[in-house]
Amino acid sequence: MPRRVPISIALCGLLVCAARCDSADWPHWRGLNRNGIVDEDSRWDSGVWKLKRGGPGKPLWNRNVGSGCTSPLVVGERLYTMGWSNKRDTLWCLDAATGEPVWQVSYNCPKYGRRSTGDKGIYAGITSTPEYDAETGYLYSLSVDGDLNCWNTAATGKKVWGFNLYQRYNVKRRPEVAVRRKTLRDYGYTSSPLVRGHTLIVEVGDDEGNLMGYDKRTGKRLWVSEAKEFAGHSGGPVLMTVEGVPCAAVLTIRGVLVVRLDKGKQGKTVAEFKWTTDFANNIPTLAVHENFVIVTSAYNQHAICKIKVTLKGGTKVWEQPLASGVCSPIIHKGYVYWAWRGVHCLDFETGKQQWQGGNVASAGSCILTSDERLIVWANQGDLTLVETVSRSSSKYSELAKFPKLFRRDAWPNVVLSNGRLFCKDRDGNVVCFGLD
Repeated sequence: MPRRVPISIALCGLLVCAARCDSADWPHWRGLNRNGIVDEDSRWDSGVWKLKRGGPGKPLWNRNVGSGCTSPLVVGERLYTMGWSNKRDTLWCLDAATGEPVWQVSYNCPKYGRRSTGDKGIYAGITSTPEYDAETGYLYSLSVDGDLNCWNTAATGKKVWGFNLYQRYNVKRRPEVAVRRKTLRDYGYTSSPLVRGHTLIVEVGDDEGNLMGYDKRTGKRLWVSEAKEFAGHSGGPVLMTVEGVPCAAVLTIRGVLVVRLDKGKQGKTVAEFKWTTDFANNIPTLAVHENFVIVTSAYNQHAICKIKVTLKGGTKVWEQPLASGVCSPIIHKGYVYWAWRGVHCLDFETGKQQWQGGNVASAGSCILTSDERLIVWANQGDLTLVETVSRSSSKYSELAKFPKLFRRDAWPNVVLSNGRLFCKDRDGNVVCFGLD
């Protein structure tokens, strides 16, 4: 049964009711618009990055929430995050200003998915970032072992519905897909659920369909995709529009898949574009702009590619021998940014590299702020502020850096919300900096 904090604390959560998300909120994987771009400035001009030691602004709080690579969500004054410890996943609702628990619920879950194999020294616990729905106040989570759950945040995390994907669909272990042998990897479920209208879209990766749509209020299945590919290891599906038709794009284990979402045609395949990697490490989430998709990965691919999608399929526009192995790219004002083995900037139209620099290894994420700067969270807790091409067109320009804030990999995505910067490592250590 779920464990909860004392009722005197939990009742505070009732003050947070379902409401339309504010522009400063971070309710989804990669932010309000699911693209790594925030309508909030970095506060560089106010001086907080210049004057403080040990991090920008004042550290407001820190807390451990259990291991896992899932990223925080912020809705109003509540922060939602998840972690694993003592054979249980826990969903935390914290006060965003203080880090104090408002409520928490937990359930039994193994440390790794039941079909998992390989690389267990570099990850553990829940990976998928939850999804928040402003209309209902429901939060949707997906464990590494396939537990798909719906929680009511306005009722101290009461479970609304849920089931296990492995049990319901008998999902098989991912196969070895690379030309290179002995590269079989399966990290369990990693991708975020995605709400569109009344539907929750989940990458199940079953032989019934790769993507499935569920009624977000009841969990009833509404549709399955024509494509029956195994799930990839990316952050999840993203929304896009193709010739006026609403669609979803996802990086499966063997490539880019785009499906229709319009009524009566949900799940119909629009485009498939082959993209396989050693170890099935197709980790970065697809980046979308209009009817174009950016896909990238390292290992045997070690490339970044721009794809034009029409209702007749997908065609390659350009491909460059540059890569991101983990960090999801950001497309902004004609340029593409990411942080993996350096911070990179490419011209979106041509693929030509504008600049590259910085000390980023494999672990890293970045967000782009309204004052045209990149906040980079990488390595074992290196926090860096970098100029975008609008301020530095021909070279990498680093404004500030705070190294070694943690001792473990910074796999979770950095989050900026309402003047607070939230940084997390894979062991579940969370620190909040106040930038105002």
